[in-house]
Amino acid sequence: MARYLDPKCKLCRREGMQLFLKGERCFSGKCAMEKRPYGPGEHGRRRQSKPSEYKLQLREKQKVRSIYGVLERQFRKTFAEATRRKGETGGNLFQILEHRLDNLVYRMGLAPSRNAARQLVNHNHVLVDGKRVNVASAQVKVGQTISIRQKSRNMPVINDSIKAAQRRTPLPFVELDAANYSGRLIREATKGDLPIPVQDNLIIELYSKV
Repeated sequence: MARYLDPKCKLCRREGMQLFLKGERCFSGKCAMEKRPYGPGEHGRRRQSKPSEYKLQLREKQKVRSIYGVLERQFRKTFAEATRRKGETGGNLFQILEHRLDNLVYRMGLAPSRNAARQLVNHNHVLVDGKRVNVASAQVKVGQTISIRQKSRNMPVINDSIKAAQRRTPLPFVELDAANYSGRLIREATKGDLPIPVQDNLIIELYSKV
């Protein structure tokens, strides 16, 4: 399975904002955006010219891809699925992305980052309604419960993540049951729930040109 292997902090610096890709590190003084709040590379400190319309659209799409950890081919398929569904394309797009199993494991606080959540799913540590699911992109339905299997509950990465999640305000569409190492999707996610602002209209405009 193809995946992004380069330093994740570069993605945040390229977009000029925190994308929260490295768990607790992003909430500490070690965050790259705190130390180097400019673009990566030798030309990162140069004064930026006014971006073109295409660049704004492309950067918005790349930002969303980076946030959810999906590559271009998978993102195109997700966008195509969003256009086929009834309703607003932008809302459908983020609902599909937010309802991914790896994303919800992260959102609930059962993993410190989406990358860690994907590893837990791929290595059979995660259950959905009591059944093992090892497909990170699997869609979770409202009311379904995500839990960590009994044999995996002593893993430090999971316990540390749950402790950190309890110190933060939970997102309104998920709930965490720390005592039982589980969480539940209580309603459908909407764009207004996202902690990072996203302009979905730019992404729609970009793909409309293809």
